[in-house]
Amino acid sequence: MSNFLDTSDISVVIPTYNRCKLLNRAISSVLNQTISVREIIIVDNGSTDNTLEMISSLYPEITYIYEKRKGVSIARNIGIKNCQSTWIAFLDSDDAWEPQKLEKQLFFTNNINKKYRLIHTNEIWFKHNKFQNQLKKHEKSGGDIFKKSLKLCCISPSSVFIKKEIFDDYGYFDEDLEVCEDYDMWIRITSKEEVGFLDNPLVIKYGGHEDQLSKKYWGMDRFRIKSLEKNLNNNWFTAEQKKSVLNILIKKLSIISNGAKKRDNEEIYKKYLDKLNYWSLELNKYKNE
Repeated sequence: MSNFLDTSDISVVIPTYNRCKLLNRAISSVLNQTISVREIIIVDNGSTDNTLEMISSLYPEITYIYEKRKGVSIARNIGIKNCQSTWIAFLDSDDAWEPQKLEKQLFFTNNINKKYRLIHTNEIWFKHNKFQNQLKKHEKSGGDIFKKSLKLCCISPSSVFIKKEIFDDYGYFDEDLEVCEDYDMWIRITSKEEVGFLDNPLVIKYGGHEDQLSKKYWGMDRFRIKSLEKNLNNNWFTAEQKKSVLNILIKKLSIISNGAKKRDNEEIYKKYLDKLNYWSLELNKYKNE
């Protein structure tokens, strides 16, 4: 095992839950980077498998934090608050990095454009160990991506290289969101500043396992709706941005309410129809101002 403790100003945060074998692959991809990092912080979200034993025996230098099962947002936030570096790189425990991932991002911020406080990369997908083509809607990009970020999460957490100070400006991951907490974080950031992007597939995402959160929850747009409503109510967006947000919110509310109607789920249909009517009125007010 390489010695990752170095003078590079980078901390790696890996949240995990009962993924001992997958976690070992993720850690190895950090240790195999062409540059070393200052620290790796594992935030164990209440694992009951052999995660602690594996880390203790194979990676004693890693900072291991155990917390009761409270969700990925809390796990990431704990990791952030314990970081000692200027830059933080997130890695989900079921993903892995190509060896030059961190070196390319560090070179980008030092030599190409120093203004960006968040730099992400492209990625490749595997599902059940078979390569998966990405859809057009999943195409990644940089610069001003706020409007694109409203539709769905277009920054993979495992690709993010981000300054720790940014969380002082925009807050931490929303601990009230069971999923789509990354979507919520990125729209807050991209509404205020541009982001950097490397069009290199430097992250390997592995899908298909049963504990993926996207499999656990139906109607992921419900959580994006919750995020958009929260940020609208908090007056997070500029007047110009608000129109885009309201249009996307109304589209998502229509999808959820129509789906509930088709399934004869009267309670869900009524809930989201009421929201749809309310925000439609808000959009009309905005247009008439």
